[in-house]
Amino acid sequence: MSGGVDSAVAAALLVEAGWKVIGLTAIMTRERSRCCSDESVETARAVCAQLGVPHELVDVHALFESRIIGSFIAEYLAGRTPSPCALCNPLIKFGLLMDRAAQVGASCVATGHYARTVAGADGSAHLLRGVDPRKDQSYFLALLSQDQMRRSLFPLGGMTKREVSRIAADKNLAAHKSQESQEVCFVPDGDHGSWIDLRSFDTRGPGDIVNAHGVKIGVHHGIHRYTVGQRRGVGVATGSPVYVCGIDAAANRVIVGPREAALSPGMTVGGVCWISGHAPGREFESACQIRYNHAPEPCAVTLSPAGRAQVRFAEPQFAVAPGQLAVFYAGDEVLGGGWIEEPGCDLRAPGNA
Repeated sequence: MSGGVDSAVAAALLVEAGWKVIGLTAIMTRERSRCCSDESVETARAVCAQLGVPHELVDVHALFESRIIGSFIAEYLAGRTPSPCALCNPLIKFGLLMDRAAQVGASCVATGHYARTVAGADGSAHLLRGVDPRKDQSYFLALLSQDQMRRSLFPLGGMTKREVSRIAADKNLAAHKSQESQEVCFVPDGDHGSWIDLRSFDTRGPGDIVNAHGVKIGVHHGIHRYTVGQRRGVGVATGSPVYVCGIDAAANRVIVGPREAALSPGMTVGGVCWISGHAPGREFESACQIRYNHAPEPCAVTLSPAGRAQVRFAEPQFAVAPGQLAVFYAGDEVLGGGWIEEPGCDLRAPGNA
């Protein structure tokens, strides 16, 4: 329970349904960032008191800082764009917290994610999009294992955000006026570049901004301030809009160009995990979402023995950013996902490699 509306309503619905509920709030950082601020903790505690259920704090800051924050900084310094929520879910919320829940006798972990699960005929758990397209969060859950899925509940998956807000207000839950934020929870003002400057001694400092021909056209103040597809704040004036098309960490360069230069016909995806525990096949058709709120694009997927996926889009996609999560869907069902390693792929027809 984060102290927000969604987790509060999820807990309330489970209590109404007759579940025995224990509220767990994770302390993610020493600084008590937005996700675990004193105010958020007190709100979560107040909701539990209203519902008549126990509340417990779980200190996970050591793992969170080493694996989530550490990875976040390292990825940006390597010229990639991290997705910390997608990493936090399997490691922390459905990892360490699920272990803690088992220790106190809980059979499941429930969250306020807008996603759904259904059971297969063989007892397997399938992950589906939430019914509210504006709030669907299945993308961030794509790396959960089958065991984690079987022990997960998403009470809000069949509801809209408006319905959830109305329930919170009708029940006068302590969290019903909590403000929602789309920013990374541990970066207080959304300025990840300045935040990394304060947290890391490994930033490279200024370097060249170059065009596709390698000609210097400007100076950047740290590659960790840029991501593929970025337009605002690039810092060069060419008379026409330019976008970040690539980041060369080894040379400490940011490569820019027109929008079409940031289009890619495909990509290589590594570290692929499948919700079912196994891939749909060596070659299959799917729809791939390359970032949150990106419209899934039809694609052809070919898997290698090393666990990488070569993805060929039906139409070239804009801003295929290394480090982001790529999630494969079959309709509303999440098949699995992995990390974008690089735009571009082997474009030979499947089976002709």
